[in-house]
Amino acid sequence: MVLLEFSMFPTDKGASVSEYVKRSLEIIDDSGVEYRLGPMGTCLEGEWDEVMAVVTRCFERMRQDSDRIAVNLKVDYRAGKSGRLESKVQTLRDKSGRDLKT
Repeated sequence: MVLLEFSMFPTDKGASVSEYVKRSLEIIDDSGVEYRLGPMGTCLEGEWDEVMAVVTRCFERMRQDSDRIAVNLKVDYRAGKSGRLESKVQTLRDKSGRDLKT
């Protein structure tokens, strides 16, 4: 299973790009892939082809409206593990003894 965190935004649309990011979030939400939205990106969990297909759909949609796009992407692959969107955070809560913010 893969955890993939990414952010994607047009760099040719001025200071506020939330309308373009919103379109990506609609694609992500409609995909059925497990995800968590964060303030600086979105983390997806699934098989490699599945999560990369979501990123590709987001890119293809964004390039319909933009000639320049920035993409930041991180991947963590771990064989045989699922549910890591929750378990990685819970492990740190348990080890720290704190109710960490997410």
